[in-house]
Amino acid sequence: MSLPRVRLGDLSVGFVHSLADAVRGLGQDPLPLLEQYGLDAARLGEAGARLSIPRYMRLGHAAIELTGTASLGLHMGQSSHMSQAGLAGITAAQAPTVREAARTLIRFEALYGANYRGQSTFQEDQRGAWLRFYSISPYNDYNRFVVDSILSGWLHQLSTLAHAPVIAEEVDIEFAAPSYAEAYAGLSSQPVRFGAANNQLRLSLHSLALRNPDHVPSTWRHLVQLCERELEHMTRTRTLRERITQLLGPLLSGGREPDLQEVAVRLRLPTWTLRRRLADEGTRFGAILNDTRRDLAVTYIRDTELAFGEIAYLLGFASAEAFQRAFKRWNGQTPGEFRRSQRHSD
Repeated sequence: MSLPRVRLGDLSVGFVHSLADAVRGLGQDPLPLLEQYGLDAARLGEAGARLSIPRYMRLGHAAIELTGTASLGLHMGQSSHMSQAGLAGITAAQAPTVREAARTLIRFEALYGANYRGQSTFQEDQRGAWLRFYSISPYNDYNRFVVDSILSGWLHQLSTLAHAPVIAEEVDIEFAAPSYAEAYAGLSSQPVRFGAANNQLRLSLHSLALRNPDHVPSTWRHLVQLCERELEHMTRTRTLRERITQLLGPLLSGGREPDLQEVAVRLRLPTWTLRRRLADEGTRFGAILNDTRRDLAVTYIRDTELAFGEIAYLLGFASAEAFQRAFKRWNGQTPGEFRRSQRHSD
């Protein structure tokens, strides 16, 4: 069986630096752990190098076990720097205000990280703005630290930019309150709401307006232009099939199966035009949906510890039984047989 074409996502190896700094700050040497994961100095120094999301989660879990600190993600946020997000981060660091810095980090997120479950958003209104990090549920010991590091990192990085504390008015987190819930004190002026509908933090108009004393207008505009070119290049070179595959991730969940019409709306194309253009590429929407589910299923079973019922939910199957039947049809093995064979080969 060939390897799946769909990946759960990846991110810049720059994020490994904040993890290493957090581990070091907790009294442990991160280098043996990084080398165990193939992240030596040469790998971390490669231009444009990426790390898969599953591997990043396993690395983070190993670091939590090494330090004995379940709140490691919050420490990572406090150790993070905008430059670790590559060109997008360096550009954000030159923004004139906290508002523009936050908007830049999120607008150019694809340049430093991608996750099939979605992308972050910046939603402004008359009283402030929400910075929202996409869901990576179901949550477990392997991925809570990711949410912690992002939300904590946003606040730390924006505070560094403004040379002044940036504290959220509100912080919402999707997972239930963890054992280290008290460690979130200081992120928000209000108690953190756990078990919320979204992972997000709210900034006031005052915080958004804080200025960056290191802002250089000409440098800022040049960097924004570079980011726009990179993002446009990424979009232009992506096939219609690849764009649809990317869209399907956030739409697949809870026994819900997206259809051609819904995808056409998101692509801003008439349904008949989308159907014709797919035919021109020699494929159909149903085939793309089936292939996406199959490849994601293989990746989830091989690269994560998720239960099969959770995987069925994430891929939009009505039941775990329906997922198991489909997986055996695709691969000639049950999900359990496939996972055991992968563990044995590893």
